[in-house]
Amino acid sequence: MTDELLDGLGNFRSGYFAEHREEYRDLVSDGQHPRTFFVGCSDSRVSPQLLTGAAPGELFVLRNVGNLIPPPHKGGGPHGVSAAIEYAVDLLEVEEIIVCGHSHCGAVRALYDPPDGASQNLREWLELAGPARIPGPCTEATLRETERRSVQLQLQRLLEFPNVRRRVDAGSLELQGWHYVIEKGEVHILNVSTGDFVPHRPRVGVR
Repeated sequence: MTDELLDGLGNFRSGYFAEHREEYRDLVSDGQHPRTFFVGCSDSRVSPQLLTGAAPGELFVLRNVGNLIPPPHKGGGPHGVSAAIEYAVDLLEVEEIIVCGHSHCGAVRALYDPPDGASQNLREWLELAGPARIPGPCTEATLRETERRSVQLQLQRLLEFPNVRRRVDAGSLELQGWHYVIEKGEVHILNVSTGDFVPHRPRVGVR
């Protein structure tokens, strides 16, 4: 597998990079100015850039198991998620934060069927999604609904960060919730007024 990845690096340099060399130089000389902070899952089936068609420099990305946001007061030491939120909101001054969950999420399934041999760190991390758990039997429909509920939970947690709340209230920052259905290639977007996730329909003439 390593050889295949190294071959991919070679193809990148001779292909995509060669075609976009000037854009990469601009990204170095001008720095990064992404409009969007994308919070997604570490799941290997979820690729933010592939999903959105974003070019280098357009997304500031945070990925972790379950696309989870710990409360700002969680833990006593430095925290990577909190640092990423502060960097995106305060230094990069992004205009929107997208929390993207997905179908068949292992972190959500673990709420109902904890994995054997999970370490204490993993068990404690997965419990961050605990409030999204639905009482009763675990079905595929239950899992899909829990995935969506977890996205909403993470958006609520984001608003517990004073810098996020301040900019949202000022109208300079927008929060979005997405649910990516892997097997359909669809993204369902949260309607904050109704609480429903609505399938995204591409704009006419936009590829």
